[in-house]
Amino acid sequence: MKISVLQTDIKYADPGYNLDRVTRLIRQAEPSDLFVLPEMFSTGFITDREYANASSGVELEWMKDLAAEKNAAIAGSVFVKERGDFYNRFYFVKPDGDTTYYDKRHLFSYSGEDKLMTRGTGRVIVEYGGMRILLQICYDLRFPVFSRNRDDYDLIIYVANWPASRMEAWNTLLPARAVENLSYVIGVNRVGVDPYGTYPGQSKVFDYKGKVLRDCGENHENVTTFEPDFESLKHFRRKYFFLLDADDFIILY
Repeated sequence: MKISVLQTDIKYADPGYNLDRVTRLIRQAEPSDLFVLPEMFSTGFITDREYANASSGVELEWMKDLAAEKNAAIAGSVFVKERGDFYNRFYFVKPDGDTTYYDKRHLFSYSGEDKLMTRGTGRVIVEYGGMRILLQICYDLRFPVFSRNRDDYDLIIYVANWPASRMEAWNTLLPARAVENLSYVIGVNRVGVDPYGTYPGQSKVFDYKGKVLRDCGENHENVTTFEPDFESLKHFRRKYFFLLDADDFIILY
């Protein structure tokens, strides 16, 4: 199972340019089973409702077409309008067009995202290629209870527009989520500049021990590919059964 992480430079509020750019990057990348894009990969982080598409909008159709062309899943979040509500929606599109989505639970009140969008009502795990994958978006990274592993997933994907001013938190919390949940973790962040700030990238992949497996570096576009070893993960979980000792809890949505 090969997974490619795309650290892209997103041109603010220009979906046409960004989709063309990502298409070229994916077509030039080595063959993979899954391509992961940043948060709001077609616009950058945006709350202008003019750019929200219907749930069967341009980005989703683009994802389905490219997934079929590459015979690979495509994952990333976009700004969506549905029945009068607005969402930061993380789509996971499989090669056959089957689509799962997660609506961002923790809306970023510091930027007013909570005033403009509707928050998701639960967490979402998708199964693909023998993996159980938890879908998360940016600010969700700061809330460990929501991502707590109940022995129901093997990999967490965080897609983000995480700014340079708060990279210490990004680089601390990603490996923490890996260690506490005995899970692989992918954090894919954008690069570039928009009206909200500067984004340095530093997209990373961690194993279940918190070890960095891949690092896309700073301030440039990059595509990196890795292959998780799930047999090793299963062996580690059998030997160190920390998940069985976790506290019981209920999340009230």
